[in-house]
Amino acid sequence: MNFSRDSFSDLAVRMVTGVAMAIVGLAAVWAGGWWFIGLVLLIVGTLVWELVRMLGGGPRRAIALGGLAAGLLLAAKLLPVGLGLPLLLLASIAGIGFLDKNRTLYIMYTALIMFAGFGLLVHREDFGLTWMLWLVLVVAATDVLGYFAGRILGGPKFWPRVSPKKTWSGTVAGWVSAGIVGAAFMQTTGTGVELIGISVALSMASQMGDIAESAVKRRMGVKDSSTLLPGHGGVFDRFDGMLGAALLLLLVESLIVFPPPPL
Repeated sequence: MNFSRDSFSDLAVRMVTGVAMAIVGLAAVWAGGWWFIGLVLLIVGTLVWELVRMLGGGPRRAIALGGLAAGLLLAAKLLPVGLGLPLLLLASIAGIGFLDKNRTLYIMYTALIMFAGFGLLVHREDFGLTWMLWLVLVVAATDVLGYFAGRILGGPKFWPRVSPKKTWSGTVAGWVSAGIVGAAFMQTTGTGVELIGISVALSMASQMGDIAESAVKRRMGVKDSSTLLPGHGGVFDRFDGMLGAALLLLLVESLIVFPPPPL
């Protein structure tokens, strides 16, 4: 095992902030309704705000586009799905008139943020508390177990040019932990074995979301998306994985019967 002096130097701050985020997030997930909707709107607005700041859009434009994204997501949630879809894309297109550079990155990433946020709202409403907790635990297990396995086991780097600290040991540990979460929910809910495969796929999508955000930060020359969360950086730095998982889950739920029935 490969320990270094600073492997866990930021662990205490990370844990305190992480526990606080977990309490707020789980409380909103548990309460559902407008509490959960409000949290998702806040997160989406903040993600777009951080994205614009990273892309050099300036503070006023960041606030304007972040507020617009949250407002359009709320409108899309209140309208029938077919009428709300254009509003989800409008948040991306609006950036063309606000930004002077990095427009392509903004358009693509904001569309992902909007559809991921919409997917979370739909998932909580259609499938309830149990399956929202499953999604949260899959992403959290991928992140937490991957972090500890990477720090303790070390080994070859996953993609050092984009994300220097990520290792293959942490990546695979994330898959395994997600599979364990899927197996636990399969046993307790009586669903089919496909749930394990879905859980691992969501873990992979979560890691892809993490890598994608790291690539944006690397390109823009920033370490963190913001300094809102001590020990974690910005909201983007913590919810990039959820974005990837939520997007894939939105696709999964349109392709198969979910939750998967026993074979």
